[in-house]
Amino acid sequence: MRKRNKENVFRSKVNWRKELTLLPGYLILTIWVAFTAAFLIWILGASLSTSREIFTGTVFKFESGVHFENYASAWKGNNVSVYFANSLLYAASSCFVVILISAPAAYVLSRFTFLGNKGVKTGLILAMSIPEVMIIMPIYSLTAQYHIRGRILLIILYILLRVPFTTTYLLNFFASLSRSYEEAAAIDGCTPAKTFWKIMFPLIQPAIVTVTIFNFMSVWNEFFMALIFATSTETTPVGVGLLQIVNAMKYTGDYGGLFAAVIIVFLPTFLLYVILSEKIIAGVTGGGVKG
Repeated sequence: MRKRNKENVFRSKVNWRKELTLLPGYLILTIWVAFTAAFLIWILGASLSTSREIFTGTVFKFESGVHFENYASAWKGNNVSVYFANSLLYAASSCFVVILISAPAAYVLSRFTFLGNKGVKTGLILAMSIPEVMIIMPIYSLTAQYHIRGRILLIILYILLRVPFTTTYLLNFFASLSRSYEEAAAIDGCTPAKTFWKIMFPLIQPAIVTVTIFNFMSVWNEFFMALIFATSTETTPVGVGLLQIVNAMKYTGDYGGLFAAVIIVFLPTFLLYVILSEKIIAGVTGGGVKG
């Protein structure tokens, strides 16, 4: 009994020392979370206030009441509804097509050995390492030469830019699956394509959800490419749309509507992450488990 007590005391001391070493990290994380939360709460308060209250620092007093009409003004008057619909179209359609392309590609690259396998994988890594700024001008020159513009152009660009990352991300997840699944499917008479869609694809659902969320947020928040290729209000996504709203503040002065627009734009990705946070964590950590 004494020996066990000594072991428990030793373990408690070791655990206490380990917690002390982690304390600076906990402190930094707490400060960062508190700062971010305070920043978001202030924006939420500003979105329900008037411009005068924002500039006088009386955001949370709501002296003139709570102004929910700022959201209606932003949604209709500042064209946020158009920007929101465009971003939703770009993000949803590109994420769907990216999975249709990348999931089969990652499965083949991770499960089959063929000439050029390593070369394709290396090419995907190289494609990820090229900054978007370097390819903007060649793409712009080609699209101007062949008169390609509009929503279809942006969707195609977003798909092509996300395929290398998505394929590389899914490689480890397919590689971690046991080959017994494929052997059992072959015995039952499944073709390779049917084996993939019916058995292997559902097994990496957490990874699919995670990478889709990453892609969705990336497309939703994308700014530079949309600034170049979105040539009209009808094709403008939320990132460039917010810039246009900020520029309009010089003439309208509706800062309550501006912060309401920020909340509207921020809300979809925030809710998506909160609702699916467990699947995101499972998708991030699942690739290291070998079957």
